[in-house]
Amino acid sequence: MKSFTYERPSSPAEAAAAVARTPEAKFIAGGTNLLDLMKLQIETPRHLVDVNGLGLDTVEPTDEGGLHIGALVRNTDLAAHPRVRTDYGVLARALLAGASGQLRNKATTAGNLLQRTRCPYFYDTAQACNKRQPGSGCSALDGVSRQLAVIGGSEACIATHPGDMAVAMRVLDATVETIDAAGAARKIPIAEFHRLPGDEPSRDTNLAPGELITAVTLPKPVVGTHIYRKVRDR
Repeated sequence: MKSFTYERPSSPAEAAAAVARTPEAKFIAGGTNLLDLMKLQIETPRHLVDVNGLGLDTVEPTDEGGLHIGALVRNTDLAAHPRVRTDYGVLARALLAGASGQLRNKATTAGNLLQRTRCPYFYDTAQACNKRQPGSGCSALDGVSRQLAVIGGSEACIATHPGDMAVAMRVLDATVETIDAAGAARKIPIAEFHRLPGDEPSRDTNLAPGELITAVTLPKPVVGTHIYRKVRDR
């Protein structure tokens, strides 16, 4: 792993500004995806901005009857929250299907949404991958692609998003709340948050450089039984 510098800002706006002004900087919270990629030299940030101390770790009701979930709420805590289990069962089930207990204890709400869309060729640095190295090609197109994108891919990339939580958030019509380096906040419908690969697969989301997720808001729950079934290719 290459050397890097590190800082812990005191506010979300300060964190966003730190990443925006520093070349090759990344936010880090649980680190369950980023640290793995750093060990493999796939991600090589020169500067890490630790957002764990920003207090974005509560789950609270909204005035509209929905739920406001802080960006740093751990997956374990979110899946076990009484309101989530009662009113948003699809989310609780998706979180429990998504990873081991150890990973859920570290992974955050924002970090889960920001997992890199990827495939085995992305992890193999000897293979061409437009997502890892723009313009290098896509070995997956002519490789083993049984578990890769059937729809939504492109001539540049056929990787798939690995997360379960994002699927449940899309079903629930969640809204992603952010703040940028200038302190300006915005709300992004979850349907507009992730990007299809197109001809720029290195960009997984529509976040601007340095834009920090602060929360995810769920609307008032709908009645009925929630089911989440994870289908695994054997």
